[in-house]
Amino acid sequence: MLGMLKMPIIVTVHVDVVLTILTALGIGSRLWGLMYPKAVVFDEVYYGQFVSLYMKQMFFIDDSGPPLGHMILAVGAYFGGFDGNFAWNRIGAEYTGNVPVWTLRFLPALAGALCISLAYQIVVELKYSYFSALIAALLIMFENSLITQSRFMLLESVLIFFVLLAVLSYLKFYNMQQGSLFSVRWWFWLFLTGIACALAVGVKYMGLFTYLLLLTIAGVHTWQIIGDTTLSNVTVLYHVLARVCALLVLPVILYLGFFYVHLTLLYRSGPHDQIMTSTFQASLEGGLARITQGQPLEIAYGSQITLRNVWSKPVPCWLHSHKNMYPIRYDSGRGSSHQQQVTCYPFKDVNNWWIVKDPGKQELVVSDPPRPVRHGDIVQLVHGMTARYLNTHDVAAAMSPHWQEISCYVDYNVSMPSQNLWKVEIVNRDTNNEVWKTILSEVKLLHVNTSAVLKLSGAALPDWGYRQLEIVGDKSSKVYHQNMGWNVEEHRYGKSEEQKERELELQTPAQMDVSKNISFMAKFLELQLKMMMLKSEETEHKYSSSPLEWINMDTNIAYWLHPSTNAQVQLIGNIVTWTSATVGILVYLILFLWHLLRRRRRIYTIPEDSWEHFVLAGAVCVGGWAVNYLPFFLMEKTLFLYHYLPGLTFKILLLPIILEHVHHHILRSSVSRNTFSAVVLAWISSVYLVYQTFSPLTYGYPALSASELTALRWKDSWDILIRKR
Repeated sequence: MLGMLKMPIIVTVHVDVVLTILTALGIGSRLWGLMYPKAVVFDEVYYGQFVSLYMKQMFFIDDSGPPLGHMILAVGAYFGGFDGNFAWNRIGAEYTGNVPVWTLRFLPALAGALCISLAYQIVVELKYSYFSALIAALLIMFENSLITQSRFMLLESVLIFFVLLAVLSYLKFYNMQQGSLFSVRWWFWLFLTGIACALAVGVKYMGLFTYLLLLTIAGVHTWQIIGDTTLSNVTVLYHVLARVCALLVLPVILYLGFFYVHLTLLYRSGPHDQIMTSTFQASLEGGLARITQGQPLEIAYGSQITLRNVWSKPVPCWLHSHKNMYPIRYDSGRGSSHQQQVTCYPFKDVNNWWIVKDPGKQELVVSDPPRPVRHGDIVQLVHGMTARYLNTHDVAAAMSPHWQEISCYVDYNVSMPSQNLWKVEIVNRDTNNEVWKTILSEVKLLHVNTSAVLKLSGAALPDWGYRQLEIVGDKSSKVYHQNMGWNVEEHRYGKSEEQKERELELQTPAQMDVSKNISFMAKFLELQLKMMMLKSEETEHKYSSSPLEWINMDTNIAYWLHPSTNAQVQLIGNIVTWTSATVGILVYLILFLWHLLRRRRRIYTIPEDSWEHFVLAGAVCVGGWAVNYLPFFLMEKTLFLYHYLPGLTFKILLLPIILEHVHHHILRSSVSRNTFSAVVLAWISSVYLVYQTFSPLTYGYPALSASELTALRWKDSWDILIRKR
């Protein structure tokens, strides 16, 4: 042992000088003047609100995607000492002194800078030359749109970073198949692939498409391993299990972990509480939890309750009644019951209170001991403020004539007796004898006389109904839908028989912490469901665009304009790179089909390993472009040019691969190759010149004159802002 200690300890470090220089230049290009402008830039007004809520640990829901991206931005805010106090109400608003602008923008900028080194390494791992890798890195470095998007508190650069990291990790793992199988490095790159895929999906759901692409490529490679007869069955099984664990199981666990951290951090009531169910709301500190803390858990005869519709569309609302009657005749000429209106009201109100009554007794108070209401019991619901019974007859509803009108019964001494018996059916019951519970139980109320189910139609009533939402009785539906579901949100045990005293009654019963009855998985599944249900409707925006406009950059986005000068930040890409990348896709497809047809005719013009590299490069780059672009044609959402940036990145990676392939395998003579190299050099120079030309719009500095801005409008469809003095 002592002899070994005397031996010299030698550490060998291999440094790629070109990669190091590229990384340093990339960091400089993204971080230079990062605090300028010190004002809210475009979607910073959107993401900033969520960062503030993280700082205050208040719950929110964002229908645009998972929470990891917001948490990454919040990390920058946390290290910058941000207290969350800033009104994110308009683009261009000057940041106050408490907003750490540099740290808020640092992580997206760093991610954008590191994409340059990732692009370099990806081309190398695709088995192309270091010179081609250098071209790829330079194209990413001098792409104005990628610079602009990475210099602000936005998420596209973070998404692209994790996507490229996943691709690089998988390629490094794949290239080790010929050597160090099941070594530490082999496991490292395999698991890093799964981690990076999970991170990409956790930032934005668009990362899912690249994840699926890598799963497909990994599946093809795994299928090849299964067919390798030189490997034993045990070895093949190890390969399959390793990939399943790293590429399927691990991403799912991490995805759940992102939401676990998100829900753990945001434990306070926030602005989006009402979107969630009462059970979810009760788990948050403050808000509904403050109201419901100490409520009785079990609904009993005599309980005073509010009933919230589970569906919550178009807005969350509660079963409601007021003293106004349905008009004798509707605008269509149809007659009504002229009974007391019953609606769904989207605000908390004293008229939302109902009393659960035993049809066989007159009392409206809870007995001692309380008699709980169970699944299958028959009840009457008495409106607390008017003392009238929830009722329905075979009368067409006001806005939905194919369903029954719901009312509170008024005895006009005519031949229309009350029909006010309702059967309680607990939808999420575990047993057929289950007790109806506050917040936790989702119930369906079935009318005994007509078999109509009490449900929310979603239609808004006219002015006579105060534009409140329509409640109907549905006799035809045989399938349960959430618009038929109700849960008790507020609950207290009634003790007073007198109507006036009952209205003022605020009895506080024994404590019962309902929040402990909802698990993380229940909250996670509900949050996922709400995120899918609350997808923003497609709306027009001044700078919204269609996917067809992205290919040749026929659109742009004005991110920021100085309040007094022409200084501005524009999302405009490097037109040389965009056009070349589009041509590159077409050239690749032509070359691929050409080689494929010739190989079918047993004409092998390129070596087998070059063909395999060419195919893999296409699967990664063309496939990456396709999965990050084509899905937008199916999306019903407002789209912007920045949605194209992940797809553009893959197109750029393909360009140097095409150039090298043409140089090595298409051009045969030295003259043609030298000429081609000169053209490529001139082309790279033009990329840099365009980058320099549009830098004032990329960095927002210096301010240009009106004539200079007019000269930069290379396309009539570009909207460059010009303040004429």
